[in-house]
Amino acid sequence: MTTLAILGGSPVREKPFPAYRTIGAEEKAAVADVLDSGVLSRFQGAWHEAFYGGPKVREFEAQWAALCDVKRAVAVNSCTSGLYAAVGAAGVEPGDEVIVSPYTMSASATAAIAFNAVPVFADIDPQTYCISAETIAPKITDRTRAIIVVHIFGQCADMDPIMDLARQHDLVVIEDAAQAPLARYKDRPAGSLGHMGVFSLNYHKHIHSGEGGVVTTNDDRFAERTQLIRNHAEAVVGSKGTTDLANMVGFNYRMGEIEAAIALCQIAKAPGLISRRKANVGLLEKRLADVPGLTMPHVGAAGDHVYYVHTIDYDRTATGIPRSLFVKAIKAELPSMELRENEGSLVSEGYVRPLYMMPMYQELRAFGTKGFPFVGGDRDTAPDYSPGLCPHAERAHHERVILHELMHAAMTEDDMSTVADAFEKVAEQLPALRDLNAQETST
Repeated sequence: MTTLAILGGSPVREKPFPAYRTIGAEEKAAVADVLDSGVLSRFQGAWHEAFYGGPKVREFEAQWAALCDVKRAVAVNSCTSGLYAAVGAAGVEPGDEVIVSPYTMSASATAAIAFNAVPVFADIDPQTYCISAETIAPKITDRTRAIIVVHIFGQCADMDPIMDLARQHDLVVIEDAAQAPLARYKDRPAGSLGHMGVFSLNYHKHIHSGEGGVVTTNDDRFAERTQLIRNHAEAVVGSKGTTDLANMVGFNYRMGEIEAAIALCQIAKAPGLISRRKANVGLLEKRLADVPGLTMPHVGAAGDHVYYVHTIDYDRTATGIPRSLFVKAIKAELPSMELRENEGSLVSEGYVRPLYMMPMYQELRAFGTKGFPFVGGDRDTAPDYSPGLCPHAERAHHERVILHELMHAAMTEDDMSTVADAFEKVAEQLPALRDLNAQETST
């Protein structure tokens, strides 16, 4: 029996895994064309034909709208900017409440705070890790204005019941689809399911332009308001003749022509890259099906998963060792990835701590030192952000979830076999790990 690397044996693999590179000759040529044109940006922060940006930005918006089967797409410089713009476009006001997942990147919730509203956290479904109509419904009050539904890890939330709930209460639904480009729900694309969708083109997403994002919608009014917020709304509304001035404090969320040119090339590559991810996950899951204590990702009512990461549910009772030791043993067997050598093997425990555990929520301090927007104005009772608020999210992070990125499109079948070998090697030697755990806990 081969000795585990964590116990002094040789690892399964030492050669670094291939980097996830999606930029190639097409993007280089597209960038060169933009540079040769001399137009790196065409935006003007005034009511003018150039208010809507340059030709590459507009071409990208048209193609992304077609990709998501929606009427409109608005390019922005990041998904965070897109979330902020969408919340503003939705008409969220100071003192309103916005329901959001606690198990997501921080910007999903701070988008509400940016407009002086209060995030209200709904627990996640323990299988899909997305919020659901069942967890959202008890959180709705007369202050609720919007719901930000995060399609976490690569699959859509169960959207039909959520949209039914939103219609009952006249709420705006924003899809945070940063991790789910091209994901489908009942054969409908992410970004077309709510009132607005927001995507990321950050460098570690499925496809990217370095930094960038895009907001999708079928509502012309939401598109117009998003465009205004993107580009100095307060300086434009007078000349444009906009009379609804709510949230028309503009920002500079504009995408440049270089990023748009890169993103156009990436759109063409997206189906193939995502197909490869799915194939790699299939190879791995076939090998890991009988490993004790591991449950592969549940694909819910969405019927699809594009695997931003591969999320495994861990059951300590089946292995007899804590998750931390299991992950440590896996990491010892596998190398880092090219371009990310300092991060070690890309296998980790949990995802993010539930957002309400961040200091901002625990101390109720966002703007200034007096608790605004959590208290103040007509709100004299602070929201509840106590530990235990969302038990499924807390358990997922602290006990159950194992994440890894060793299934991206550059990984070959041989690479995937190596990853499976590491998991199987660790599973075969659980008794040795139990002994190690006993030694560590007794000292």
